Amino acid sequence: MEIAVVVLALLLVLAVLAIWYVLRWARMRRAGGVSVALRWNPDNARAGWHLGIGRYEGEVFAWYRVWSLRTGPDRVFEREALEIADRRDPAGTEAYAVPADASVLRCVSDGGAPIEIAMGPGALTGFLSWLESAPPGRGLRRAS
Repeated sequence: MEIAVVVLALLLVLAVLAIWYVLRWARMRRAGGVSVALRWNPDNARAGWHLGIGRYEGEVFAWYRVWSLRTGPDRVFEREALEIADRRDPAGTEAYAVPADASVLRCVSDGGAPIEIAMGPGALTGFLSWLESAPPGRGLRRAS
C-alpha cells in the first residue's frame, strides 16, 4: 500500500510540473515571445544549443530556457552592449538543434564572452530591427 501512495504522489508531482511547463510556454508565446536557441561558449567544441523563448523587454532581450524552473529570464542582453560579429547558416547537425530555417548570429557583449543565437527568419527580422532601432549615436555593425 505504501508503494502505491509514493508512486501516486510522484505521478502527481510530474503532472503538476508538466502542466506548469505547458502554461509557462503558452504564456510566454502569447506575450510576444519567439523561439530562439542559444549557445554560450561557442568556441568550445562541446558547447550545445539550448532551446528557449526570447522576449523584447524595452532595452533588453530576455531569454527564458524552455526546461527551467526559474520564473525570470535565464539570460538578459542589453541592446546597447550587444553587437553582431558574424552571421551564418547552421552547419551539420546544428540544423536539428535550432529552430527551422534558422540563421546563427555570433554576438559579443561589452567585455563578455561571445554567444551564438539561432532563430528563424521572422524572429531574425524582428531581432535585427530591435537592434537597429537603438537610440541615435550608437554605431552598429551590420551582419546582414
